[in-house]
Amino acid sequence: MNLKIDVQDAGQEYRITLAGEIDAYTAPNLKEKFMEIAEQDDVRITIDLTDVSYMDSTGLGVFIALLKAIKKHNGSLKFVGVSERLKRLFDITGLTDILNVNSQVEGGVK
Repeated sequence: MNLKIDVQDAGQEYRITLAGEIDAYTAPNLKEKFMEIAEQDDVRITIDLTDVSYMDSTGLGVFIALLKAIKKHNGSLKFVGVSERLKRLFDITGLTDILNVNSQVEGGVK
């Protein structure tokens, strides 16, 4: 399956909506898109995972690289629409301690 990436740009604030699977096949394209945005100063990124049906460790690696790049440029990163399944993956790997993960979508509950 493919991964759909929708980027909404409002100046230094981005909302990225992902749909599909984040795995070894789709992660390189995702990382490329993210890094273009992450290297801006003071950028704020919200990633909506509502429609992500699957994610493996490759996807987690992309998000860690994204967080490092954003912090280097004084930006912020948060996740919304995180399913119980994905939340468990973040919990098991300890990433909920360093990533802003929220199961609610702004403007409503998933």
